Amino acid sequence: MHNVLIIGGGLAGLVNAIVLARAGLDVVLVEKKNYPFHRVCGEYVSNETLPFLHSLGIRPHDWGAASIDHLQVTAPDGTSLEMPLDLGGYGISRYVFDEKLLKTAREAGAVCLTGTSVEDVAFDGDGFTATLSDHTTRRATYVIGAYGKRAKLDKQLNRDFVNSRSPYVGVKYHIRTDFPRNRIALHNFRDGYCGLSAVEDGKYNLCYLTTRENVRQHGSIEAMEAEVMCRNPFLQKIRQNAEFLFDKPEVINEVSFAPKTAVENHILMSGDTAGMITPLCGNGMAMAIHSAKILSSYLVESHTEGWTREKLETVYAKHWKQAFAWRLWTGRHLQSLFGDERLTGASVRLLRRFGPVARFLVRQTHGTAF
Repeated sequence: MHNVLIIGGGLAGLVNAIVLARAGLDVVLVEKKNYPFHRVCGEYVSNETLPFLHSLGIRPHDWGAASIDHLQVTAPDGTSLEMPLDLGGYGISRYVFDEKLLKTAREAGAVCLTGTSVEDVAFDGDGFTATLSDHTTRRATYVIGAYGKRAKLDKQLNRDFVNSRSPYVGVKYHIRTDFPRNRIALHNFRDGYCGLSAVEDGKYNLCYLTTRENVRQHGSIEAMEAEVMCRNPFLQKIRQNAEFLFDKPEVINEVSFAPKTAVENHILMSGDTAGMITPLCGNGMAMAIHSAKILSSYLVESHTEGWTREKLETVYAKHWKQAFAWRLWTGRHLQSLFGDERLTGASVRLLRRFGPVARFLVRQTHGTAF
């Protein structure tokens, strides 16, 4: 009987595992893939995470993370806005970051099962029984759902957002290109936007969000990129001059920004599993780390003080909402300004004219140092 079973080995799952294992809890983490591997992700992290990570002995810059302190936003017609990022952040690939965190979790004493998935989870009042893909079962007092944006388990739990299809598709490349390493760019195109920022080893992450319909109309991702994305002159220059390092892009479908709940059938949700901010805000990784800090601290306190399950779930759900509900709401509404070519162009020109407004909006998508 483990104290905690964590489903998913992304940032939220691994950070929970590190904190809980160091606190002396019996932790098992289950990740369906084998590290290292790429994920569709913007790979930019706000500096709000650094005090907490440093307190754990985790220093992303020691792993090659690039420091980022400027933002560029372009409209499909090439209109450009540039501004400093008040808080700033850093760029590091999930390929490196997740594997380093996995090693840290194992050193802390967490059991990490890779290449294994959780097929079913059943709650019986005293705890959970999880059936794994290797036909074994694991018992745990608590279960953390940290399996990302969307998974089979969401359907089993009948979560509200899975009952309607999401129109969005996420696509990611790693490239080498000529671009300032201290800048993150958000290049807009019809029905989508594309982020570009530095990661380790002189590489850059190029990740964009668009709609299935946009891809379908042009027959393929490659054709859509050539016919739609490259109408933005900044994206055209990248496509013509960059060295693309993947044999093929990483792709994810059914990306949903619909509201979710932090607790489902007594499973404690963390990271994107609890709620996902729109990628244009660039803070999904920071929120995943922060949500793990919140949840793991309450789990440790619950274990030490003998809280009831009901108290733990209530306190965590309340704190999660206080920490992230506004940022998620802001992200959904900011996204409505982008995608339509004329509206995006007008928004960029307006924000370029009123710099303080632009900086205010960016601050709403960031948290404070924790």
